[in-house]
Amino acid sequence: MHTVMPCLLLVACATHAAFAAEKPLPVVADTLEGARIVDLTHPLNDSTIFWPTAERFQLEKVADGPTAQGFHYAANNFRSAEHGGTHLDAPVHFAKGGWTTDQVPLDRLIGRAVVVDVTAACATDPDYQVRVKDFEAAEKTHGVIEEGAIVLIRTGYSERWPDAQAYLGTAERGASAVPKLHFPGLEPAAAKWLVEQRRVKAVGIDTASIDRGQSSLFESHRTLSAHNVPVLENLDDLGQLPARGATVIALPAKIEGGSGGPVRAIALVAAAH
Repeated sequence: MHTVMPCLLLVACATHAAFAAEKPLPVVADTLEGARIVDLTHPLNDSTIFWPTAERFQLEKVADGPTAQGFHYAANNFRSAEHGGTHLDAPVHFAKGGWTTDQVPLDRLIGRAVVVDVTAACATDPDYQVRVKDFEAAEKTHGVIEEGAIVLIRTGYSERWPDAQAYLGTAERGASAVPKLHFPGLEPAAAKWLVEQRRVKAVGIDTASIDRGQSSLFESHRTLSAHNVPVLENLDDLGQLPARGATVIALPAKIEGGSGGPVRAIALVAAAH
């Protein structure tokens, strides 16, 4: 799931120039030569997991082969719901007037990662809610979560992908399947703590929703969206990242007016880690 990158200094410089018009990024990296690139993204295909009521990914082959002129040509059409696979929840998804997909400042989606591992608790409780005490326990070991961090919650559920029964708690489709969803999420009080006490700029998780599967009010979504905090869902391979020291880049398709969309999320891990 990762490759070795021989030199990323030019990437860092280019990224800085590209976003200078907004505000300086806290860090892409001081030096990334020899860094690992970890792909945090599930592929989009026939087995990609979507919410039970959402339209799944479809790829329609338009052309694939030699043309009359003798050269190869391939092209496809695709369609899917915004919220499936590894994707962004833009704040407007749960907050009227919040940023749409194209309005989310890119510096909110690039920055230092703080990985909080709750795999042990989630292994025995599919309805586990990540609590403030989980973040405080992580801080005792790794230090306080700094303002502007991108917090990534590792439940271990990405290892169940693409088995919908194991990942979602049900493989059924349609509205009747929603009450049967069982997977961990972020407790609403902890979402409030992250935005008010730690002022994080984005939150991600390796499950289908930042709210646990049994949520019906989606309070964590609503709290984060109300503070214009983007959410990344269905992340993959968080176990490849250190608790601190990685840089996350999670850029969505620029869907004007969108409530979210597919993301290619990666992490850059310096050689020291």
